Amino acid sequence: MLTKRLVACFDVVAELIEDETRHEITVCKQNVADLAREMYEEQIDELYIYDKTASESSTHIDIDVIKSVAEHVFVPLTVGGGIRDLDDMFKALKAGAEKISVNTQAVKNPKLIEEGAKAFGVQCILLTAHVKKTVEMPSGYEVYIDDGRTAAGLDAIEWLKQVEQLGAGEVCLRTIESVGKGGSMVNFYGFDAELIKNVESHISMPLIASCTAASPEQIKDLFTKTEAGAAIIGSSLHPYRQKKDYTVAELKKYLIGGGIDMRPTSVI
Repeated sequence: MLTKRLVACFDVVAELIEDETRHEITVCKQNVADLAREMYEEQIDELYIYDKTASESSTHIDIDVIKSVAEHVFVPLTVGGGIRDLDDMFKALKAGAEKISVNTQAVKNPKLIEEGAKAFGVQCILLTAHVKKTVEMPSGYEVYIDDGRTAAGLDAIEWLKQVEQLGAGEVCLRTIESVGKGGSMVNFYGFDAELIKNVESHISMPLIASCTAASPEQIKDLFTKTEAGAAIIGSSLHPYRQKKDYTVAELKKYLIGGGIDMRPTSVI
């Protein structure tokens, strides 16, 4: 059995962290490199940095942000947002990323997955899929792009089968609960075990499940009820809150105590 992983994911706006809860989005003053270093010191298993500025402004990913994070952390680093071509992938990997996440551009140009896998290896290509329940698709879920604001007209299961054939080495699955008027805010649902198990029955590539603010109980259920190899968590770990929900060590202690196989921290 493979060891389960915890992945700290942070949305970045002009090098600062954006904190997303079910009802509001706020940009906080902590620099992403500082927070990444804190998470590394807490012994998080992996980091995922999403350049929201580049994604929403249709610009290229900020290479300086990747370098500033990679300089101080020595766990696998995934980066996404503003990845538009092979040159962006090359620059991000050279700057210190281990994996490249693609979503909107992959939907618009599926060959980007194939080209990236051939150039850098399947282990470097992670497909992030935002999906939402619908009666219009055979699987009951539709793919969304533009940070979860735009319906892509693709069935989630069929899309994931396609990207695996194209060469994606891993998929990150995030379920949309609702989209605000005019796309003003996207609320993401907790871990959807039913969907995850359905996806697992159709693809063989490793799956990461994403939840905006997961509780320890939700994460334990995810690892117990599905074959997901990792859980993405974000705002629950943010230390700039008046009182963050829990530390990495506390979360790992709870999960290991519940029978989940994962790498312990030295302070457990």
